[in-house]
Amino acid sequence: MPNFLITWLLSACSLVLTAQVVPGMHVNSVGSAAIAAVVLGLVNAFVRPLLVLLTLPVTLVTLGLFLFVVNAISLQIVGALTPGFIVGNIFSALLGSVVLSFVSGAVNKFVQPVPNSHVSGRDFDSLPESGSHSR
Repeated sequence: MPNFLITWLLSACSLVLTAQVVPGMHVNSVGSAAIAAVVLGLVNAFVRPLLVLLTLPVTLVTLGLFLFVVNAISLQIVGALTPGFIVGNIFSALLGSVVLSFVSGAVNKFVQPVPNSHVSGRDFDSLPESGSHSR
């Protein structure tokens, strides 16, 4: 559960940072960014795979570059569904999807998830070291 919350907050922060950089994108509040992060996760989980499948011929012809347009459409859907998160036009969405990818990647690289605090009941300190065998 803590990993989910951290991922959700990082996504919201990434959306706020992206809206600061990209003209035509605007986030009214942190609450709007949090809601937009949830909606973005849902759109990426359910709508985006359908868009990728439906646009597969165009994506193959353009050697994958059309996926940028699919990402932009996904971001515009999030903007349409989320009050307080505004995506101006398709060009803002296109630039926003590219910037969001970089910002999310950078933020996730510097913030590691919280590891599980338990280790399945094993005591690894009592195991022999691998280099202690004599041949």
